[in-house]
Amino acid sequence: MLAGAQIVSVVVFVAVMALVVTEKIHRAIAALLGAVALLVMGIVDFDTGMESIDFNTLGVLCGMMLFVACVKESGLFEYVAIRSAKLCKGQPWLIMVAFCIITAVFSALLDNVTTILLIGPMTIMLCRALDIDATAFLIAEILASNIGGTATLIGDPPNIMIGSAAGFSFFDFIRYDAPVAAVVLVVVIGIFWFLYGRKLHVAEENVRAVMALSEADAIKDKRLFRQSVAMIALVTAAFMLHGVLHLESSVIALGAAGVMLLISRVDLETAIEGVEWSTIGFFLGLFIVVGAMEHTGVITMVGESLIAATGGDVVLLMIALLWGSAVLSAILDNIPFVATMIPIIGVMASTGVDVFPLWWAISLGACLGGNGTLVGASANVVLASIADKEGYPISFIGFTKVGLPIMVVSVAICTGYLLLIF
Repeated sequence: MLAGAQIVSVVVFVAVMALVVTEKIHRAIAALLGAVALLVMGIVDFDTGMESIDFNTLGVLCGMMLFVACVKESGLFEYVAIRSAKLCKGQPWLIMVAFCIITAVFSALLDNVTTILLIGPMTIMLCRALDIDATAFLIAEILASNIGGTATLIGDPPNIMIGSAAGFSFFDFIRYDAPVAAVVLVVVIGIFWFLYGRKLHVAEENVRAVMALSEADAIKDKRLFRQSVAMIALVTAAFMLHGVLHLESSVIALGAAGVMLLISRVDLETAIEGVEWSTIGFFLGLFIVVGAMEHTGVITMVGESLIAATGGDVVLLMIALLWGSAVLSAILDNIPFVATMIPIIGVMASTGVDVFPLWWAISLGACLGGNGTLVGASANVVLASIADKEGYPISFIGFTKVGLPIMVVSVAICTGYLLLIF
């Protein structure tokens, strides 16, 4: 039987999720209003609410957003896009493959939302030069961004949250998530060939138009270009070695942003505009809303119920969490789902359950589950918005017809992978 405070915390959580899913109001507003309501009603006090916030996650997000805002001013991303298209000789199928790989790699090294913001407009520009519909390219890039983001600590917000909560290093994600993410990407590109590749044909004059583009002209600042390449390499190395360096990932991200702001001469106001403050606000509110359920004991009850339902069998728990994470992350945004699951895994750990495989099940399920529907991950919504403004609308049903089967195939591959290594 739930007590009064537990009931209120659950009701507020459900109300916030309902507002997020229906998009009646912006998700950041929904989460912040939920947090304020809990504080006003005394379900949690201010100090408890602040303790619920994972400032390491917020630090990584802010730091990488500032870092990428500086790199963006160099023209690096435009250079890579044009250079890749020309290496593909302007052939649309090869360009799709190249852009999927580029999107996946950048999503792993930076983050998938930022990558989509940069690659999307370049894709539309090239598709217009080729005089072909950009919709298939954009859908393929959304899926590739979520797959690439699965591979590393900083690639997708759920991984940042899991890494912070479980104390996993950048190398841990490379070791456990990256191999299966690479396999999934190869399989998905094969699926793209049957869905799109055989139908992509362009006129020779349009190919010549793409080949006439100058990647050199895309570089806005040669000095900043060289600095950006060097800093991306250094930051990647620092994330991989952060356990050896005894530095939190947020320290590295914020440090990289500070150094980039110092050496790049990018205007501070311009860089700050690159931070998605609505995302930061959403996280702040969400951490408090989920923290309230943890504080009132709801999370403990859910964790104990899961253990009872599976008899504490780690393999059953792992598979249940993998598929449950995927399905729910396709319906909800994967960020609030993971925020809810983290304390549940903590409860399981306190009862003696070996939770190490469960963290990876949630990571793979939540990140790849984001491909199931158009609202499954932030990157999906961001690129769909860009596409709609540019005259290439991506409908919920149209995306789901492609994304959902690919999500099922991806999670099936992960099922075999987890059973193999654990």
